[in-house]
Amino acid sequence: MIIRIKRNIKPIIIISILVTIFIGYNVFVRSQEIQALSKYGSRGSEVTQIQTKLKRWGYYNGNIDGIYGSHTLSAVKYFQRKNGLTVDGIAGPATLRAMGIYTSSSSSGSSSNSSNLNLLARVVYGEARGEPYTGQVAVAAVVLNRVKSSSFPNTISGVVYQAGAFDAVRDGQINLSPNSTAIKAAQDALNGWDPSYGAIYYFNPSTATNKWIWSRPMTVTIGRHRFCK
Repeated sequence: MIIRIKRNIKPIIIISILVTIFIGYNVFVRSQEIQALSKYGSRGSEVTQIQTKLKRWGYYNGNIDGIYGSHTLSAVKYFQRKNGLTVDGIAGPATLRAMGIYTSSSSSGSSSNSSNLNLLARVVYGEARGEPYTGQVAVAAVVLNRVKSSSFPNTISGVVYQAGAFDAVRDGQINLSPNSTAIKAAQDALNGWDPSYGAIYYFNPSTATNKWIWSRPMTVTIGRHRFCK
């Protein structure tokens, strides 16, 4: 009896260690997931960032107080619904990324992001400077909507430099240095604001001579630009 217990004690110890490691790992993963989201009842600087961005984009009209209350919950759901995210009212990793709010673990690719931002800002500046701010964001959003569409190249640079796509490329204004407004508009579009309502085209009705573009379903008119699908 004593010998049998001694023979079985090592496997029992090993199993106990493995179970402890497994439980500890799951607790760690779960704690990381909890840290990576804000939800109803949360407080802090991340909630303040969420409220600030959603208020700037017109999703939220409450106070920026860092408290994730019912108004913030509704605004997050509205943002999720408009941007094709899971509508659960929780600002998890996917929703935070769409808002342009990054944790330290999601900072990779910053060089590429900076390059895309600069190019998009140059498009905005070349195509829409002087337009209302919302219209500048909408122009940037059209570029991003084309990236998502199977009918266009799947990169920002591919869309921008597609032959005949943008007047700013054709006349060289794409090479001008963007101002801070154009950069801010490009960033807002990258962060998920789409005041064009999914448009993949825009034109100036006062100067357009292409009959085909007039046949496209309009989504919204902002300033001198008509946006359409």
